[in-house]
Amino acid sequence: MKPILALVLTAFLPTAVLAEDTAQPDAPAWILPEYEGDLSAFLWHNRPVVVFADSAEDPRFQDQLQRLEKGAEDLLERDVVVLTDTDPGKNSELRKKLRPRGFMLVLVGKDGGVKLRKPHPWSVRELSRTIDKFPSRLREVEERRGS
Repeated sequence: MKPILALVLTAFLPTAVLAEDTAQPDAPAWILPEYEGDLSAFLWHNRPVVVFADSAEDPRFQDQLQRLEKGAEDLLERDVVVLTDTDPGKNSELRKKLRPRGFMLVLVGKDGGVKLRKPHPWSVRELSRTIDKFPSRLREVEERRGS
């Protein structure tokens, strides 16, 4: 009986390892690729950074995502969530509201207002400095110091 059980377990082991390898996510949880909802889901909770491009192969789009991933810790500290949209043909809610042309980076505040639009990639340092000047961010920092 034991040799049969060992044989059965050995047969299933490779498929379990393969399933584990394929379960790796392509993007971090705070990056929402091809987001199709509207911005109201993030109101007063997160600061969306929306990255638009006409194609996922756009070098500016790829550069921007790499920059954001490298600075993940700083962005998470500032409650940033990254939304991407690389299909102009879908005419998503984000495209209707923000009206990008080609590549565009848009920073939206927790209040839902557009705070920044840039036609070229920005570093996490530049984004962090901009966010740190927001009154809401200054309040957050003061609250964290006080507690």
